[in-house]
Amino acid sequence: MLNGGLVMAAVLFCVAAVGAQQGPPSAEEMAQRVDRHYDLLRSLEAGFSESYSGLGVMRTESGTLFLRKPGRMMWRYSSPPGKIFLLDGKYAWFYAQGDAQVQRIPANELDDLRSPVRFLLGHTQLEKELTGLTLAEAANDCFTLTGQPKGQEKRVARLTLTVTREGAITAIVVEEADGAITRFGFTDEEPNAEIPAATFRFTPPAGVPVVDAMPPV
Repeated sequence: MLNGGLVMAAVLFCVAAVGAQQGPPSAEEMAQRVDRHYDLLRSLEAGFSESYSGLGVMRTESGTLFLRKPGRMMWRYSSPPGKIFLLDGKYAWFYAQGDAQVQRIPANELDDLRSPVRFLLGHTQLEKELTGLTLAEAANDCFTLTGQPKGQEKRVARLTLTVTREGAITAIVVEEADGAITRFGFTDEEPNAEIPAATFRFTPPAGVPVVDAMPPV
């Protein structure tokens, strides 16, 4: 008769064997995990870092990201202070402290490099949004999902999401057709955070005009 230690060892061996047989998830399975993870959320708060390199320019920024369904998104920058990118469900607003004007564009015409974060709003099926989807293993038991965003072929060459095994996005890399690269990293994710509705309302500073920006060509 097996003692308790031998029984436990046998169970662990069987579990490990089954895991080894299953292997890593497929790209489709991982994409579905991402979809499910964010479909279940009502809101999200996280720290972000953003870096850009290209055309002889290098820039690093950071701040706090707020998301709330349906369709609300606020990037509040602490570096540089006073910069915001806000999606209120109807318009996207762009403003940096000291700018001579506030830029506004209808949300349905938005083609900003921060717009891939709409994946976090749970309104998107990755398999339908990214063509040629591939999966690779990454550090810290994470994976990378890479594909070509539909409708952005002229501007974006490749989009890569780094995701946890459970489907949380920890990083996004956007490789543009001109060779520029924008990286977003996310930390301290707080699912279903209590975010006031006023967070997603923007009032232009006194005396600063609002200009309707042209959608990207």
